[in-house]
Amino acid sequence: MDARDLVRSVRMVGSANGLRTLRSAWRRQRTDGRDLPRRGTERARVPGPALGMEPLPGGGVVRFTRSTLRVRVAVGGAVFCGWDGAEPEPSYALAGDGPPVDTRVELERDRTGDGWRVVSERVTVLVSRHGAVEFRTPGGVLLRRDLPPRWWDPAGRQPGDRTRWVQRSETAADACVFGLGGRSSGPRLREGSYRLWNTDPGGSFGPGDDPLYITMPVQMVVADASCHLVFHDNTWDGRVTLRDGEEGAGSGHDRPGGCELRVDGGPLRYWVLTGSPARILAGWTALTGRPALPPRWALGHQHSRWGFNDEQEVRRIAAGYRERGLPLSALHLDIDHYDGHRVFTVDRERFPDLPGLAADLRRDGVRLVSIVDPGVKAEPGNPVYDSGTAAGAFVRDARGQEVRGMVWPGEAVFPDFTDARARKWWGALYAERLAQGFAGVWHDMNEPVSFTAFGEPTLPRSARHALEGRGGDHREAHNVYGLAMAQAGYEALRELAPDARPFLFSRSGWAGMQRYGGTWSGDVTTGWPGLRASLSLVIGLGLCGVPYSGPDVGGFTGSPSPELYLRWFQLGAYLPFFRTHSAIAAGRREPWGFGPEVEEHATAALRERRRLLPYFDTLAHLARRTGAPYVRPLWWNDPEDRGLRGCGDAFLLGDALLVAPVMERGSVTRAIRLPRGRWYDTATGAAYEGPGQILLDAPLGRIPVLARAGAVLPVAGDDGTVELEVWAPAAGRTGGGIVFTDEGDGWAAPLVERFTSRLVDGRVVVERSTGGGDEVGHRVRVRGLPE
Repeated sequence: MDARDLVRSVRMVGSANGLRTLRSAWRRQRTDGRDLPRRGTERARVPGPALGMEPLPGGGVVRFTRSTLRVRVAVGGAVFCGWDGAEPEPSYALAGDGPPVDTRVELERDRTGDGWRVVSERVTVLVSRHGAVEFRTPGGVLLRRDLPPRWWDPAGRQPGDRTRWVQRSETAADACVFGLGGRSSGPRLREGSYRLWNTDPGGSFGPGDDPLYITMPVQMVVADASCHLVFHDNTWDGRVTLRDGEEGAGSGHDRPGGCELRVDGGPLRYWVLTGSPARILAGWTALTGRPALPPRWALGHQHSRWGFNDEQEVRRIAAGYRERGLPLSALHLDIDHYDGHRVFTVDRERFPDLPGLAADLRRDGVRLVSIVDPGVKAEPGNPVYDSGTAAGAFVRDARGQEVRGMVWPGEAVFPDFTDARARKWWGALYAERLAQGFAGVWHDMNEPVSFTAFGEPTLPRSARHALEGRGGDHREAHNVYGLAMAQAGYEALRELAPDARPFLFSRSGWAGMQRYGGTWSGDVTTGWPGLRASLSLVIGLGLCGVPYSGPDVGGFTGSPSPELYLRWFQLGAYLPFFRTHSAIAAGRREPWGFGPEVEEHATAALRERRRLLPYFDTLAHLARRTGAPYVRPLWWNDPEDRGLRGCGDAFLLGDALLVAPVMERGSVTRAIRLPRGRWYDTATGAAYEGPGQILLDAPLGRIPVLARAGAVLPVAGDDGTVELEVWAPAAGRTGGGIVFTDEGDGWAAPLVERFTSRLVDGRVVVERSTGGGDEVGHRVRVRGLPE
């Protein structure tokens, strides 16, 4: 038992359900001891020498003495590699049936005669005679070398037996790694070890705590030669160990960067995509599904708290925003609005008329969002439990008995979301949420979590899952449990309310979760380190294809100082998911609760968010079409600029804005490294030239935000119509922007308008290049001073 287990044990044993939690932990341990297969004698295996190859459309198969490798290039340039007969399907990550192969290429003998190659327009793949696989640019520069893998096969192995494996890889000496899901210590991932096992860290987390709620075997690797993304399509528990490279200072004796991936079972198969970051994310989300498009109201400010006492308190909070003229899009109800914490119920004493509350709030432009947990109270007479039992929807053990754990309502059972029938049953339950007036859902506790006095807070690893009819246990299903729950909820909302875009965000998930919605930070600690960690998660998740996310503004666990709250609030105003939230025992999060000065500055941040909603709406549509995240690292357009790769405390919001939040107590200035080009301070209008380092004022009332020269930015005017804010381009340069407008919900195609900006005789001219005729069609406001 480590220190965290001990703390959790003391906390849980001291609670009202302490004895039940202890019993649940012992039961889980006993179940695994009985039903998990023992690790017996194992035999190490490597591919061995090559025996021959077979060319196939899009690639081919190389046969080795003790393994086979399939290389397949898809239309669009993504490369699939599968060992031991592994195919792209079945996969929880891929959207649809996967991409078609590029029939223009096939496996052929390398010119050196020492292996084979596949040459496509974006990447060349080389396979050596002993199983090493190299990925090179069309010009021949090495991007990645995967060394021959190693397996540990059980003696007397039968089909379906677990086989552990390890794959070691080399990257360029200057390579930097990003991604791996939501990591608190990023966004650049330093040398060290990272676990692939979705985990509730217990209590709260800060920088360096690992793993967290969303882990993905997705790495974005940035180097001088080019960028590439590698995704190992395997849902089992694993560990990624990164090693930084070292350059030989011109001697030519560089030490490459390194990566070792160890996985406890499942197939060794992976995808590699190369190119610019924008091209990679476009290819990655074409492969795994384009991000869901949130309704426009979900891009506004949302307020939440675990511990709203009753309907009257919710009404008072909404009135507080309204009376102060503060924009508010949604209020979230946590588990305390349920009857005894039972999912899909309502505490009628504290919320006697939830539909009436929802209707009154909606008249003021405020939606209600409901938390939904997967744990169902195991109580005969509970309609959800009874119907789930009748449907055979719950996870069972190897003997066919329901697996039980401990969560908020007490002893609970868990739907098997890897079973299509269980997803359908669960999805039908969302009709109750819609009938109560909720406009969106918030999935929590879906790693999944079962409270425990010791050991891991989740289901037994031996618990049985359908896995879409293939069958398997929790070792394989754990990491995709939240993803499959999101699928169940999203598909149900599409069916139950077909004219509205579903609003769903989930604490846990896996590769491809963007198809169903977004996520948030989870229980980030209240403190300046938590503020820094929350931005790390947003940037890292965006590079894994999940563009809609944000933190609990103010932190989840404690009472932030007025300064910390304001700085967090100012950051949140520029992130896709902008929500204040806190734990039941933590301080409140209303902007007027931190004194008049904070209220004044928070009001300014809220109004700026409302002004920028047309831009956020455009970024949402761009993410839907291209996979590009709203929040981008500073190196997004300049990956060859090494100075930008380590900048994790500032970000690009789309292509037009650079946001530099204040991350340190007492700071009233911010040092920023600019990407190339001209940038304007949006507060003062001062112009700066990048690349280079600058120092800007960051008084308590604002954080530095810079606009790219030439940007055409859609904003809301005083009358609510869309205006164009145009920042003067540099002399001899042009700029532009794109604007998406729609009805804010539903599925009608948006109007897409493109604009260009240029200087003519010292005057900024804006012209429409596509969409809506020749006239600009919007009020134009020019900012920035041309030369």
